[in-house]
Amino acid sequence: MSNFLDNLAKYNDIVNSFVWTKVGVWLLIITGVLMTILTKCFQVTHIRHWMKKTVGSLFDDKVKGHTDDKASISQFQALCTALAATVGVGNIAGVAAAIMTGGPGAVFWMWVAAFFGMMTNYSENILGIYFRRKNHADEWSGGAMYYLEDGLGGYGGMKHVGKILAVIFAICATLASFGIGNMGQVNKIVINFTSAFNIKALSSHVLYSSGGSDVTLYMLIVGVVLMVIVGIVLLGGLQRIASVAEKIIPFMVVAFIIGSIIIILGNVTSIPAAFKAIFTMAFSKQAAWGGAAGITFKTVVTMGCKRGVFSNEAGLGSSVMVHSNSNVLEPVKQGIWGIFEVFADTIVVCTMTALTILTSGVINLTTGEAVSESDSTLVAEAFNTIFKIGSFEFGRYFIALAILLFAFTTILGWSHYGSKAVEYLAGDKAPIVTKVYKVIFVLMVTSGALMTSSIAWDISDTFNGLMMLPNLIGVVSLSPLVMKLTQNYVDRRLHGKTDVKPMLSFFPEIEEENIKKIEETGEE
Repeated sequence: MSNFLDNLAKYNDIVNSFVWTKVGVWLLIITGVLMTILTKCFQVTHIRHWMKKTVGSLFDDKVKGHTDDKASISQFQALCTALAATVGVGNIAGVAAAIMTGGPGAVFWMWVAAFFGMMTNYSENILGIYFRRKNHADEWSGGAMYYLEDGLGGYGGMKHVGKILAVIFAICATLASFGIGNMGQVNKIVINFTSAFNIKALSSHVLYSSGGSDVTLYMLIVGVVLMVIVGIVLLGGLQRIASVAEKIIPFMVVAFIIGSIIIILGNVTSIPAAFKAIFTMAFSKQAAWGGAAGITFKTVVTMGCKRGVFSNEAGLGSSVMVHSNSNVLEPVKQGIWGIFEVFADTIVVCTMTALTILTSGVINLTTGEAVSESDSTLVAEAFNTIFKIGSFEFGRYFIALAILLFAFTTILGWSHYGSKAVEYLAGDKAPIVTKVYKVIFVLMVTSGALMTSSIAWDISDTFNGLMMLPNLIGVVSLSPLVMKLTQNYVDRRLHGKTDVKPMLSFFPEIEEENIKKIEETGEE
């Protein structure tokens, strides 16, 4: 087992380096910049509008109310399910890993990736709604595979290219669901939970060791319990996943933010030094970090962008698959939720995590020495600087439970993404094949508990990159359509032009049906 994992790590590093360092990061940033320019910096110029239509409408029954249509879910449920998949381990351990590997400067590049990622996610969601269609169960199906096949493939001479890229994306998305959406999340749950709530009789029983890390019987037991719970939820399909997500996500995000704010305010004098470290180390060619020779500018940028994508998933084309299940009729309306999703995930939650780490003293901003060697426990140490009464380390328990909830909902969200990718690949055999996929997905939960942290994390990075590349090619190639859809929405909804015909779907019959619904309901 140990030799297998060592070889797996070796070959994964080769692919990971090429996908991210050579191609991925730069394509990700270029796409975000391009979509920001083409939409006239929509995330800034129309910030009041998208804030009003997202966070400002959370108490609107049209947004959060459950739909009677079994083929779709509400806009709020779609957001919560998407956030369930994005607000996860990346927001806690991912941020810590970025800082430990790339220094405080990596946080700046997480912000940059998020700012431009808002419009990448916006564009993905627009295309997802525009090209979606009903599947064998009369449910909405949308995602990069469909706008690659029908959108990119609709250009002259690009039919086969679009189809090939669609298949590549779907295959990579399926593999990614086992990485970022399963093994990586389970691994962090197990490490933090068994560390915070240690049972010596179980943790002392070592099954094997790899890379200096032990895998214990305790980890196996926690993995099996998670597997059973995940299986129970998945049996209920998307409706049950969405129902669980909308109950857990708002609570855990608010609780984590409040806890982080308490830590930051408790170390308020360290805030200027934290921001100084973030900005000065973001552009240094060689930052003296960790007492070593230093890290290169490329490392800072790469780590910031990789962890930013791991956190908010903008550019992966993943959350499109659940946003496409929304009962919304306007593509741009769901695109706006994509902007808010990235904003909430990275600009808010990840920033809270970063400031908690950098202000609490768990990392020396001058020498780079950390009190913990593991990114999984660094945030817990930060919380313990305030939330500790005698020997009772409340911070450690809080973070362990937070990661449990964050990661658990991520697993649920990604199970839906994977099933949609498999559905596309299976075609007419989708009903049977997707059931087989769900069984395999549930069984893979245990494997995440038995892998060492670094391997699980690195594999997740690789799968992310492999599904990101075809998706970004699709977004860039269809950027003129995103421009048209955005301008169409702005003209009609913001400028009140009544002579402009709506652009709602790639399929004439769906567009006609949606226009009729808008006329009947007066939807805005």
